[in-house]
Amino acid sequence: MNEEIQNTEINPEELEELIEEPAEEPVEELIEELAAEAEVEVESVEDSGSEEDEFPAELDLADTAEDAETASEEVSFAHENENAADDSAEDQITATREELKPVIEALLFVADEPLPLKQLCKVLGDVPEEDVQATLDELVADYEARNSGLDIREIAGGWRISTRPQNHEFIRKYLKSRPSARLSLPALETLAVIAYKQPITIPEILEIRGVSSSSAIKTLLEKRLIVTKGRKETVGKPMLYGTSKEFLIQFGLKDLNELPSFEDFEDLAQ
Repeated sequence: MNEEIQNTEINPEELEELIEEPAEEPVEELIEELAAEAEVEVESVEDSGSEEDEFPAELDLADTAEDAETASEEVSFAHENENAADDSAEDQITATREELKPVIEALLFVADEPLPLKQLCKVLGDVPEEDVQATLDELVADYEARNSGLDIREIAGGWRISTRPQNHEFIRKYLKSRPSARLSLPALETLAVIAYKQPITIPEILEIRGVSSSSAIKTLLEKRLIVTKGRKETVGKPMLYGTSKEFLIQFGLKDLNELPSFEDFEDLAQ
């Protein structure tokens, strides 16, 4: 065998090609390189896919928000139109001659304060004042005719349903059974002085009553029975006080001219 090897002739050119040709890489290294290249390609495809997905999603959200805002504006506009239509429809309502009496009676019943004549005319649909006044007179006569425990009176510049004075003892008895909301004696005295001497200052009230009235003034202001009437043009410019519209309402007076006179009090004293 050694002789065969020794007798084998080697071409010098083939020998050079064998020396210069690089050795083949191991199979394992080739597999690892191919796997690495495959992972890079997969990651790049996934990244590009995610970017493509995110961008349309943002556009979809923006479109959805714009659509929602547009829909909300359309709904709001529709509601405004409906409210405007309702208001215009209410403004067009006018009471007929047959409806005036029951409608006015219902309005006076639900009103918290006396209703002025002009306001009644407006609510009734711009009915002439003479028609509304005539209906009020009819209602007053109706309450008088049936000897009702209620009557319709003009109080503090408006009309309201109130209880009759002859029933005040029973009403007072009922009110006493409720939690006390009455004024104290000093507050009543102070209110009486203000009612008959208004506008009046605190020093002037002190001169009449002989005692301080600051606490009573505070109570009367909180109950809205008195209001400020400006300042007196004198040294120190003290505050002036007078009775309020709430005072007229609470005492059932049309105006201050209906306050009992001093002669009335003298008759009661006798």
